[in-house]
Amino acid sequence: MSSPDLNPANTRIPVTVLTGFLGAGKTTLLNRILTEHHGQRIAVIENEFGEIGIDQALVIDADEEIFEMNNGCICCTVRGDLIRILTSLMRRRDRFDAVLIETTGLADPAPVAQTFFVDEEIAEHFRLDSIITLVDAHHIALHLEDSHEAREQIAFADVIILNKIDRMDVPARAALEQRLRGMNALASIHHAVYANVPLETVLNIGGFDLNRILQQSPDFLEPEYPFEWAGLYRLQAGLHTFRVQSGPDPSLRLFIQECGSSEADMATWQGEAQACFKEMPVQVDTGGNPLIETGCLYELALTATPPMYFDWSVTTDGDYVLFTEHHPAEFDIILLYGGKRQLPLHEWVFKPDHRHDDQISSVGLTAEGDIDHARFNNWLGELLREKGMDIFRAKGILSIRGQDKQLVFHTVHMLMDSQTGQSWGKASRHNQLIFIGRNLDRVELTRGFEACRVAP
Repeated sequence: MSSPDLNPANTRIPVTVLTGFLGAGKTTLLNRILTEHHGQRIAVIENEFGEIGIDQALVIDADEEIFEMNNGCICCTVRGDLIRILTSLMRRRDRFDAVLIETTGLADPAPVAQTFFVDEEIAEHFRLDSIITLVDAHHIALHLEDSHEAREQIAFADVIILNKIDRMDVPARAALEQRLRGMNALASIHHAVYANVPLETVLNIGGFDLNRILQQSPDFLEPEYPFEWAGLYRLQAGLHTFRVQSGPDPSLRLFIQECGSSEADMATWQGEAQACFKEMPVQVDTGGNPLIETGCLYELALTATPPMYFDWSVTTDGDYVLFTEHHPAEFDIILLYGGKRQLPLHEWVFKPDHRHDDQISSVGLTAEGDIDHARFNNWLGELLREKGMDIFRAKGILSIRGQDKQLVFHTVHMLMDSQTGQSWGKASRHNQLIFIGRNLDRVELTRGFEACRVAP
């Protein structure tokens, strides 16, 4: 299932795929790349519809060459022609440093990426560096509702350039970025006007380097939860009161449960809270100090003039854990008893659940220790065969039993490639994986991966 590491990544030619829906700004970015002084010689493969032969090559200047593919869509009818052009470029290796492929606005980027997996000669000389997706910030919301291609271009991206941001206000921009992150938590997002981004953010960036992403964001693969904060309180029986100011949302969800005092029980509390947050909340208005109870999910409608107060009846002395949809600081939430502020014994901050769009989401898995290579290959192979069309991208760093170096893998749909990474040395051996796709089942993925682990 895995392709051999035929050539070290640093000697293979990096290939950048530039995609994005119609009018997103791909050509604007391409023109910037061709005219700026970046010190790289780039062979560009363009794909537009028309009737001009694909073998026409136009020399733009001393550094760049353009190869036109005008008789069809690069993602279907002319992939063989793409392989032929790349093969011809091998014979002129000394004339360029990198390759950039610009797809049509209606192209699915998956088959383009697969080209660098399925052909051994291409894989030996080229490496897929990254997929860059241009997004028209002003119009993309319309396309996301009715365009399969627009959604998959975002889901496959290593880098998303949110272009034309000058045409929308800051709140709308933030909401759109949250929506995009819900579809692809893996990609880095850059804001731009006229596709004006630093070229070092799009060229030769090693977009398949999961380790680089984890260095930038160590909590990247932490599980997602529908709550952002939890606090463990030791309280007396009696009437307690939440004081709430207005916040970024017109409502606030919270859940309280009685619990043991051990911080080690947090995983159990999280599971119970996560299950409860999937239920329909009890709607509560702000008027007249409404009473809330333990063990129920509430949605507090913040409609009154702040500060707003919510009473909570604590029936017995003990320890209680509070989960809130947002961090309390965002709403200035304070718990009062007898007029005195109650402080938590412990606090936890979680990655909040992203808004998932059209069932496209991402799942990250982490585990300490070693993996059995054969079991992992069997599990992932079966997973990709059965659900590969729904798994757009996957990548990971594995600690294989009996091997001194990391195993780095990445997939595009049903195709997988792997290569040896850096030595573990004195670092703690661990495993980190990320899946991006449609209708991903976190529980099923976790169970399958856990079965690949080696008992310590």
